[in-house]
This record gives sequence, structure tokens and C-alpha cells, in this order.
Amino acid sequence: QVQLVESGGGLVQPGGSLRLSCAASGRIFNILNMGWYRQAPGKQRELVAAITTGGSTNYADSVKGRFTISGKNAKNTIDLQRNTLKPENTAVYYCYKGGVVVYWGQGTQVTVSS
Repeated sequence: QVQLVESGGGLVQPGGSLRLSCAASGRIFNILNMGWYRQAPGKQRELVAAITTGGSTNYADSVKGRFTISGKNAKNTIDLQRNTLKPENTAVYYCYKGGVVVYWGQGTQVTVSS
């Protein structure tokens, strides 16, 4: 079993920045194949950023240049630094750990509004 706990969500004004964190515990050996999805109201869950099994990073086109995913193997944590936030970035952000079984965090709400 793997447990994922997100933190760092909240209300932020357009153009602002916010950093999300995900702490993993349980049967986890590295931070590879981990990342973030988001789900906006009335929309499907979509991939935002990920650390691949090879250790590289992938981003959705809509966030390239504004979001940065990083991680610390020693602490089994990954972060998502999000800059220049837009109202359309409002969503519940979910951390995941991929593998034979995909584990999900409970989600953290991010609202971008003035």
C-alpha cells in the first residue's frame, strides 16, 4: 500500500504562484512514475505534470513554462511549483503514484480568483 497526502492548495489571485506538495509513505521506493493530475468542475481529470519511470519530466502543453515538477527521493516527496496562475487553473489537484496499481491522494483544491 502507498499513501499520498497533498498539501499547499488554497486561494490565489491571477498571476500569483502556489506550490503544491505530495508526501508518499508506505511501500514506495522512489519518486519515479509520480505526478499530478487536476480536475476542474465539469471536466475530466487531466495530467498536469509527471516524473516518468526514466526520471524525465512531462508537462501538459497548457502549463509548460509556468509549472515545474520536482522531487526528493530521500523524502519520497514531489512538488509542483505553479507560477503565473490563471483562473482556468482552478481545479482539484491530485497526486498519483503509478505502477501495477495506481495510487491517488485525496486531492487539494486550488482556486485562482480575484
